[in-house]
This record gives sequence, C-alpha cells and structure tokens, in this order.
Amino acid sequence: MTSNLWRCLDTLFGFEIKNKRFYTFMASSTLPWAGLWKTIWELIPSPETDGRILVALDESIITKVGKKIFGCEAIFDHAAKSNQSKYPWAKNIVSVGLLKQVKGRWACLFLDFRFYLPLKTIQEKKETATIRGDVVPFQTKMTQAAQMLIAIAEHFSTAPILTVTDSWFGNNGLWKPVYKAIGSRFNILSRLRCNNVLYDRPEKRKPKQRGRNKKYGQRLGAATDMAKTVQQKARSYTVNLYGKQREVRAYSRVVMLKTLKRPVQVVWVFRRTQWIALFTTDLSLSVTQIIEYYGARWKIESGFKELKQDIGSQKSQCRNAQAVTNHRRAMLPHEIPGLLSP
Repeated sequence: MTSNLWRCLDTLFGFEIKNKRFYTFMASSTLPWAGLWKTIWELIPSPETDGRILVALDESIITKVGKKIFGCEAIFDHAAKSNQSKYPWAKNIVSVGLLKQVKGRWACLFLDFRFYLPLKTIQEKKETATIRGDVVPFQTKMTQAAQMLIAIAEHFSTAPILTVTDSWFGNNGLWKPVYKAIGSRFNILSRLRCNNVLYDRPEKRKPKQRGRNKKYGQRLGAATDMAKTVQQKARSYTVNLYGKQREVRAYSRVVMLKTLKRPVQVVWVFRRTQWIALFTTDLSLSVTQIIEYYGARWKIESGFKELKQDIGSQKSQCRNAQAVTNHRRAMLPHEIPGLLSP
C-alpha cells in the first residue's frame, strides 16, 4: 500500500531499503508526525485563496474485514445502499483538507485526520480502542474537528480560516470552541438545514428606549418558507462550478441565526425543481464565492475515494495503532506533487 513512498525514498536519497526493514519502519511508534506534518504544510506554495485558507471538513467510513484492526467498530453508514449493511465494520475518520485551485480546477490536499470511536467502544475497553494496552480517551467528532482547525490556524497564523463543511458540522458545536480559540479569523461556510428558523436583524435602538437591546429582529420563518417567497427575486450569476462556467439563479440576504447566535449571509440557490440554502459567517464573501467554495467541497469526497481505492487505504490490513496511523499519514499527502507543479 505504501510502495510509492518506498520508491520515493530510493529516488530522493539514493539508498535501498529492504522490505522487512521498511515495514518495520512503517510500524514505528517514534515517528515525529507532529513536526513532520507541519513541515509538509510549509511545502505548499501560496496556500491562500482570495486571502483566505479554505479548509474542507468531513468524515468518511472505510470498511474493513479484520476484527482486531485499531479504530474499527460497527459504525452507522447514512449513505448505505439498499443492498448494503447500515452498520458496517469500519473505521470512522474525521478529516480536514486544503482546498486550492490547481491549473484552473479545484483540488483537496488532506492536512490532518482523527480516528473517531464511539463512547461505548471505549467504555468497554475493546482491543480496537487501545494503544499499547491503554484505552484512548473519548472525543466527539466536533472536538476532533475543532482541534485540527485550531492547529491549522496556529500554523497559518496571519491568514483567515474559512471552513467549508456540510450541515452536520455547520453549527455551534464546531463554531463555539474554534471561534473562542482563534477569534474573528475563523468563519464557516455550510449548508443550511431546511427547518432552520431565520430572523431579521434587530432594529437600531431608539433614543431613551428602555430595556436591553434586542438580539433578534422579526421572525422570518424557516429556510423552506423563505425559499418560496424569495424565488421570484433570484437573479442569474456566472460561477466556476465543477470545472465549468455555469449560470445559476440565486438570492442572498443577511439574517440572524439562533443556532450560531450571530448574523449570517444566506444564499438560496435555485435549480429547475429543487433548491438549496447555503450560509456563511463571513459577510464579506460574494454570492459567486459562496457558491463556488461550497461546490469545491466535493473535492474532499473525491479525495476519500482516491485514498480508499486508488491509494489502497481500504485494502490495508494493518492491525496495531502505530502501523494504522503511520500508513494513513503516509497516504495523505499524495497530492503535494500536483500542488508543487507550476
């Protein structure tokens, strides 16, 4: 599964490594991944897009066969087909990746990942949740995602961080801890749930008005209700979407969102028979940027497919935690050559 890395060591350093020695190295528990990972980040030329670091955040499921593989558990798969098990034996991995245009097309370079294990697996002290006999501490997916984003923000210390994610991560569970650590440099771009209730911005305080300032204005209704009223106001935009210049109809408005307790910009994108609503806490983004950046989020899904099938993560049968982690990290930076090319 890591034969490409094996060949690179021979090409770069000019020495031959025996098969057994190489795989002993790949199972080492002393590899300095923390420092090596940041060195890899520094190899990326011009990581910013429009003055921001665009980071895609999502989770993936990698099915396995072996029952003693670290990080595995019967995980619910919401995307399972009718002929597939909804609780496959698999690894659940939360990943973040840098979104960057390479030669006119969007690409996703994975920056970090975490293995997620359910609380019941850790409480039962299963073998798949232990490292050298010690049970790993439990962390929610939100906590894992927040830790990775904070580390990226600390490394790229001067650039704003815009996290592009789906509706599952686009809430206060992710926003609150990261915003507390990073501050105004952090923003979210996500899909809005159709039942999210939106409010108008509060009116300005009148002279000699009693009581506290209002946090929210008039109730506007759910995203679905507003979609029906604003569809007639939508206008056409030309957006670079999925590698082509496309015409889309959209409507934008700044509203208050109680799930984040702050103003957000919502963009309704209308198709022939369907619509979606996107929101961002970065009020300076244009409508075309919001649609294009969210469309680029799909590249992290393509990256998952490459890691599973092309790179071989799904076929790897490593068992212990060190080998599993080392092989996973060795596979992630496979798109660096594409980003380094002129």
